[in-house]
Amino acid sequence: MVEYVKVENTYATGGLYSQAVKANGLLFISGQVALDKEGNLVGKGDITLQTQRVMENLRATLEAAGCTFSDVIRISIFLVNLEDRPKFHEIRKKYFKERLPASTLLVVKSLANRDWLVEVEAVAEIPK
Repeated sequence: MVEYVKVENTYATGGLYSQAVKANGLLFISGQVALDKEGNLVGKGDITLQTQRVMENLRATLEAAGCTFSDVIRISIFLVNLEDRPKFHEIRKKYFKERLPASTLLVVKSLANRDWLVEVEAVAEIPK
């Protein structure tokens, strides 16, 4: 059975895709970017501010599904600049403390909006 998760505290996707989907005991979270609830970019040109917003959007999505960061089992990170990796990881450490997820980091030429510097998608195990 598939259940679509409605997330109140992040920017709505406008009907293009689901923010998160529960299936077979797992939560699949679409890529989170540095948009606030109104759809405004947070931290233009600043990887630290963008990463913080991305992680807070990820937190809101996890919470909407009854999960926390300790339930995350896999993340994929998309960075536009390899040089931003240390700053991204510094922020990431504040959110993933106990159980570290499997992780893939990709450096890409661009994200869907040229002002976005980072995007993170995740898979979490739904607590029983």
